[in-house]
Amino acid sequence: MAKKSFREQILQVREDAIVSSVNRLLAEKGFEAMTVDEVAADVGVAKASLYKHFASKEALAAAAMIRVLDRTLAMIGELEADPRNADPAHAVEQLKAVARWTMQVQLAGEMPSLPAQNSTLRAELMENRSYLDRLMEVSEKLGRWIESAQSVGALDKSLPVEVIMYTLFARACDPVLGLLKASGQYQPEQIVSMLTKTCFEGLRGS
Repeated sequence: MAKKSFREQILQVREDAIVSSVNRLLAEKGFEAMTVDEVAADVGVAKASLYKHFASKEALAAAAMIRVLDRTLAMIGELEADPRNADPAHAVEQLKAVARWTMQVQLAGEMPSLPAQNSTLRAELMENRSYLDRLMEVSEKLGRWIESAQSVGALDKSLPVEVIMYTLFARACDPVLGLLKASGQYQPEQIVSMLTKTCFEGLRGS
């Protein structure tokens, strides 16, 4: 692999700074409230320079989501290296670990907040091959763990795999996390522990 020129390295550093800023602003304010002007000012570049890297606000959001998916795949890769992974009975623990990590990222203010309904953003994401490839890879890996957990009765076999998967994805934008954090009554790990329990065990008493 050819070494990047100094100029290419500078551009890469700037692009990384832009994506980091977008990720933080999306986590703090959400997609609708974030502006391109705000991102440019936060990074310290001219708006015209920012557009040389990303053509639109939607492209900025897509880049932030790709970064999150890369982090997710790296985290899943660490779990896959666990020798216990071959045992279907351990699959549910892998899924719990993913859910806990997702909530920890959100509580740390590092999870982009995107609207469920936005036609231009959805179009950008659906046309972005890098985003779709990563999303598919995450979905396939989680899907295999879900099926393994169902095969040993650790998860409800009557539920479609995609229903369980979407429930796990929802932890990334669960408003309960923020509400409990804002209450000041619980530490982050307590919040993560309680919501992991309700996600996998429900609300029914023993």
